[in-house]
Amino acid sequence: MSKDWSLLSEGAQLALSRAALAQAADTIAGQAETLAEEMEMGALDDHGGPDALRLLAAVLRSLNPMAQPAAGMA
Repeated sequence: MSKDWSLLSEGAQLALSRAALAQAADTIAGQAETLAEEMEMGALDDHGGPDALRLLAAVLRSLNPMAQPAAGMA
């Protein structure tokens, strides 16, 4: 794999890296929102977590303006 990676131009490597980081941030943000909902429904103990998790999701998405909340989230 690293051999294939090195064949890509620097611009292509940068674009792929940015896309991967954006996808990772969106995935983490979505998981934070899911955990917040689970806490609100009583499935997990709530120690102030839902608000903190939603803040984390908002921060991650603000760093990546292309990230959009999944349907039903926000």
